[in-house]
Amino acid sequence: MSDLRVTPLNALHRELGAKMVPFAGYDMPVQYPAGVMKEHLHCRARAGLFDVSHMGQVILRAPGGYPEVARAMEALVPVDLVGLGEMRQRYGFFTNAAGGILDDLMLANRGDHMFVVVNAACKAEDGAHMRAALPGVAVEEITDRALLALQGPAAEAVLAALVPGVAAMRFMDVGIFASDFGELWISRSGYTGEDGYEISVSEAQAEPLARALLSNEAVQPIGLGARDSLRLEAGLCLYGHDIDTATTPVEASLSWAIQKVRRSGGDRAGGFPGAARILEELRNGAARLRVGLRPEGRAPMRDGTPLFAAETGGAAVGHVTSGGFGPTIEAPMSMGYVPRDLATTGTELFGEVRGKRLPLRVVKLPFTPANFKR
Repeated sequence: MSDLRVTPLNALHRELGAKMVPFAGYDMPVQYPAGVMKEHLHCRARAGLFDVSHMGQVILRAPGGYPEVARAMEALVPVDLVGLGEMRQRYGFFTNAAGGILDDLMLANRGDHMFVVVNAACKAEDGAHMRAALPGVAVEEITDRALLALQGPAAEAVLAALVPGVAAMRFMDVGIFASDFGELWISRSGYTGEDGYEISVSEAQAEPLARALLSNEAVQPIGLGARDSLRLEAGLCLYGHDIDTATTPVEASLSWAIQKVRRSGGDRAGGFPGAARILEELRNGAARLRVGLRPEGRAPMRDGTPLFAAETGGAAVGHVTSGGFGPTIEAPMSMGYVPRDLATTGTELFGEVRGKRLPLRVVKLPFTPANFKR
């Protein structure tokens, strides 16, 4: 335990009866006494509070303000940052020379600077990557703020009672708000498929804010277990499982995140690592694709399950990258990679579980509809 880092809410998790596990180098709650199933369903029905303080928060500044930072960062990500509106954010990813994904991240235009949120397991490498590749940009890793996520259909009413003004935000808006808990950096997005917010708060005010949110009977604490089942139902990728350095954004079915201006024929086409491969795949398609998968039985097919085109014989054609039981859909669900000619909705495949091949079908993602506030 001594080598694990803790978030500012560690004592509160323990007070609330959380089961703690190591995750990305941190001591994190995997579930609370209610259990994963009830936590998941409560978030879909009302509101769930997640501690995501392990994730990295970074501010990028340059003498020319946000426009200079945006131009510089476009050399690292295949995303339109120059055209991103003020107080708006966008999903993106760092790519490598082979077109693989180094990390996926959120990038926000905060007027005179860029605010970036990166994955916990990648934040040291991401910081070094930006410092090495952006010589004219100051890279400030924020280490004195916690990050909370409030997700679910009741999230707006709950947060608006504490922070007037957040109800007016749209999906992917960002804002800086004064509050009884100090200055809050808030975005309206999330990793559950539900409407909700991410709230960056000073370490000293993290526990008071969390307690204030939890005092509302609509809110329950949610651990990593339900976070995973919620994001899988929403068809969202987990870095290190569904996307990694050997997976391109096109293979990962993330082409929607690459705006027209960065594609072939666009005003700022290419110019990012792996552009030749990624732009070619955007034009002609990738050899394999991430797809949704629905096992026909009740047993989940989890990460690593090999996939076959036939019930007997032949080599594996792909594999499952994430899998589990979906409490909302009341059925098992998986995502994985298959050849493009087997990626059509309705295609029957077979997953090998304990030496036996069991049927599953390719389905459209997400497994449950998103409820973002557009």
